[in-house]
Amino acid sequence: MEMKARVLFAIWVAMAISLHNASISQGRHTFHKPRKGKHTGTVTSSPVSPPPASPVPSPESGGSSSPAPSVRSDPYPSPDSDCVFDVRSYGAVGDGETDDTAAFRAAWKEACAVESATVLAPSGYSFMITSSIFYGPCKPGLVLQVDGCLMPPDGPDSWPDGDSKQQWLVFYRLTDMKITGEGTIEGNGDKWWDLPCKPHRGTDGIGSGSSGSCESPALIRFFMSSNLVVSGLRIQNSPQVHMKFDGCQGVLIEKLSISSPKLSPNTDGIHIENTKDVGIYNSMISNGDDCISIGSGCSNVDIEGLTCGPSHGISIGSLGVHNSKACVYNITARNLVIRESDNGVRIKTWQGGSGSVSNIHFENIQMENVRNCMMIDQYYCNAKSCSNQTSAVYINDISFRNIKGTYDVRNAPVRFACSDAVACTNITLSEVELLPHEGELLDDPFCWNAYGVEETVTIPPVDCLNDGEPQNVGELGNYACS
Repeated sequence: MEMKARVLFAIWVAMAISLHNASISQGRHTFHKPRKGKHTGTVTSSPVSPPPASPVPSPESGGSSSPAPSVRSDPYPSPDSDCVFDVRSYGAVGDGETDDTAAFRAAWKEACAVESATVLAPSGYSFMITSSIFYGPCKPGLVLQVDGCLMPPDGPDSWPDGDSKQQWLVFYRLTDMKITGEGTIEGNGDKWWDLPCKPHRGTDGIGSGSSGSCESPALIRFFMSSNLVVSGLRIQNSPQVHMKFDGCQGVLIEKLSISSPKLSPNTDGIHIENTKDVGIYNSMISNGDDCISIGSGCSNVDIEGLTCGPSHGISIGSLGVHNSKACVYNITARNLVIRESDNGVRIKTWQGGSGSVSNIHFENIQMENVRNCMMIDQYYCNAKSCSNQTSAVYINDISFRNIKGTYDVRNAPVRFACSDAVACTNITLSEVELLPHEGELLDDPFCWNAYGVEETVTIPPVDCLNDGEPQNVGELGNYACS
């Protein structure tokens, strides 16, 4: 039965991503009948209400006319299980000051051994937890239900000696696990952002940091896990990345609210790397870095119904650092609103890398006062200068369809800067209409060694794309990832 449940869940995730408008009943997860645990009770919280749906602009406003994506049903139905492990039964106080770490670890350990169990952090309480790794494998169907508030110690001076300063809550080697609830995960990040080594950004976005250790914890990390669901929570003010997935497969993220101040450094909303089969739906993210960042080793990622900003937009990369090989393919981002952001949708790679980025589709996106609305940058460099190199990550089969709205005139809205040695190929533009938020139209998009087509007339005109294919297109096939 356990194997059957895993197979059914994997089928559900695949169908949710590839058939995003299909009925969820075609792939609903089947639960085993739960067994009773040591501490029993009833989950009494009401169903999670999603954040407001991302608005899909009307044709009159110059935006997408596509209908808003439907909210997917929860693959974990509300359990009628009495296998609820309330952390208060294990000694948690929940006053926001007492260290409740031991209680959470004890509740997790017992729930881990019970099929379809729930670890409950009830509403009305604030639980302080130090850096912890919650290990698997566990019995399938484990749920961490956060109806109250979880938080780490208040800043680096309160961080216990010996605890990792790179991560706070880590979920390791888990299968068929869910985090949900109506509560908040509060990162207490402001004292981390103010470390002397961090970029203290002015209104012009330019940082002036100083030397010193800049270790700051990612708030939530999933590592080497599969068939995961994160749903309904409010996650805010992370010291660094809010949520990170590394070495995972089969991930559903929906109805989240992720937020931190616009000038908080390196506070990506969701970062994924070496992770496959991911769906990110119907969420709102505003932060000081990328709303979603996609690193090497990612494939089959579907993003839909997201409201993003202020932020740095949706980023694939940076890839190929230190002459490494990067492989990213089958990424779709559709029906999005990106507002008041430094970037819209972009792909960024270092010189000297190898591998490829392919089959990337950006569709039905409304831009609102965004700098660098559409960007490919194969000269990414986060230092004062980087040397030119003769290899690059090959970028191929990239489409931008129905991208409309307004841009910040400090930068041209379209920039495709491709490597001298490895051209970008098969770029497709269709129904791109970008107008200045204030000021005069910038009609000078930048292209360098970029090949593609305009299927429709674009605003501003992007007449700098090269027609056809580069002479060395046959050699570019050697960069493809198997």
